[in-house]
Parts: sequence; C-alpha cells; structure tokens
Amino acid sequence: MTFDPSVRYKADEAFSQARRRVFFRRILSFFSRHPPDHLLSFERVRDKLRIRGQHYIGLQDIPIDKIVGSVGRYQEFNRAFLPMQEFIRERWKRVYEAAHGLAGFPAIDVYKIGGVYFVRDGHHRVSVLKELGATTVEATVTELDTPVSLSPDTDDVDLDLKEEYAILLQATGLDSLRPDQQIEFTLPRQYRKLHGHIAVHRHFVGLSEQREICYPEAVARWYDQVYSPTVQVIRDEEILDHFPGRTEADLYLWIIEHRYYLGERYGQDVPLGLAAAEFSREFSKGPGKKRLEAEMKRAKEGSNEPAELSKGEPDGE
Repeated sequence: MTFDPSVRYKADEAFSQARRRVFFRRILSFFSRHPPDHLLSFERVRDKLRIRGQHYIGLQDIPIDKIVGSVGRYQEFNRAFLPMQEFIRERWKRVYEAAHGLAGFPAIDVYKIGGVYFVRDGHHRVSVLKELGATTVEATVTELDTPVSLSPDTDDVDLDLKEEYAILLQATGLDSLRPDQQIEFTLPRQYRKLHGHIAVHRHFVGLSEQREICYPEAVARWYDQVYSPTVQVIRDEEILDHFPGRTEADLYLWIIEHRYYLGERYGQDVPLGLAAAEFSREFSKGPGKKRLEAEMKRAKEGSNEPAELSKGEPDGE
C-alpha cells in the first residue's frame, strides 16, 4: 500500500511537534514541581488494588481522556499520550498515515478498572488519534473487579493510598457489609488506624453486651455507630469547608483523636458534636492550624514522633 508523500511529511512533522510538547511539559513540571505525568503501570495497579476477577464487556467507544495507563509500555507515552521515546517515530508515522487512509483502524484492546482504562494493544493508535483531535476510540473492553475505584487524575501517590484502602476492605469486608461506604484519606498510613478503631469498638461492645461480637458485626457496628455519626456531624456543621483539600475521613480521625484528648483533659466523656465543634474552632485558623499542618507534614514524611494534635491515641469510641 502506498501513501501520499505529503501525508508522510505531515506525519513526520506531527511527531516532531508532539515530541516538542513533551519537552515543554517536562520543563513546566520541573519549575512547577509537579510530578511527571507518565502513564500508570497496569501491572503495578493490578498488584496494589487486590483485583478479585475480571469479565469481558465487549466492543464500545471509550473516552480517550480516561485512558491513564498501559500494559507494559507506560514508559513510551505520557498521560497525554504524547510519545516519550524517539525510537517509536517510524511506527507512529505509519499509524498516522493509516489514519488518513480508507481502511481505518482496528479497535484497540483495553482493561477497565473503575472509571479508567489501560491499553493492552493500540498505544500508537491512541496517540495518533489524540493528536488528530479525536475524543473517543473504539475498544474491546475487559473489566477488572476491584472495590477501589480510580479516576483520570489518579497518580502514583494516590495509588499508594488506594492500596491501603484495598487492604482495609479486604481485611474487613466493609464494602460488602456497607456497599455505599466511601472512605478516602489524603495522608498515608491512616487506613491502618481504622483497624484499631474497629478492634477497640468490638471489645467495648462485647463488654457492654457480655457476649463475643463476631468480626463482621463489629465492622458494621463501628461504621454505623462511630464512623457514620462522626461524618454526619462534619456535614451538619460544614466543618470540611474550613479544611480545603481534606476529606471527611481525614476529619473523622482528627476529631476522634481530639475527642480522646478532651476526655483525658476534662476527665469525662465529651459528646461527639462538642468535640467536632471544638476541633473546628481550634484547628481551622491561627496557631492550631499551624500545628495541624505540622502534623500533616509529619504524616507525609512518615515521622513516628508524637503529634501535638491529640496528645494521645484514639480509643475508637
């Protein structure tokens, strides 16, 4: 099959322009200190999210901007599917030329995880179509079953948090017991604290009712009697508005820890609503806000030093 020489020239020029955009995106990333916008590795995502199975969906049009990763070739293209490597120029150009022919493209092959896609076959087709302004591509789709969803803006840092979330769900079965649950943290190592909250809640409920509480019951009752009421207070009092960039789960942990601290300080149980209001008042501005920011910085850096936020460990109640 022969192609118009002018199309071959356009293909070469289009690839060169795409490579220049990669360079400028790298420069911008360096000066803005944003992480590189590379594709996610499917293999890494699969291992972290505790995939439970898969099923074939079939042929459908999918949004190109929801393709975020690759099976085995994530180093050859960035998140915008611009070519990262010079050695793929000739193949990219052939695909570009084919896009201007009459035969068209065969469908690409992808995995779907949550709301995003990972290319198994067809990386160059996606790159060329995006370069030509296409917003969708025909794909055969196989969906992987996982309790943790991904979004188009998920990066490696988010992926580590998703892994911790998947471990929590696998250990507790919370997603089966309460399918509508959605617990999202913005800091590492927070999900493991919820294991302790559940264990302590199970212990005290068992003492109160003088019987052995099975673990699934303990998980469900912790969610219904501890987590959900705290989140409801956060919503009712609009506390999250004072902590931009944080989540209800972040505030849940901080409020529970602060409630424990207040109980130790005053020698009596502090109502949840009062603890939430006190937390919002003390840590939404001024010196308290600075201490909270320092605590978040320590959490990100993995410090084990005690924080000034709570003066103690949460009791889960």
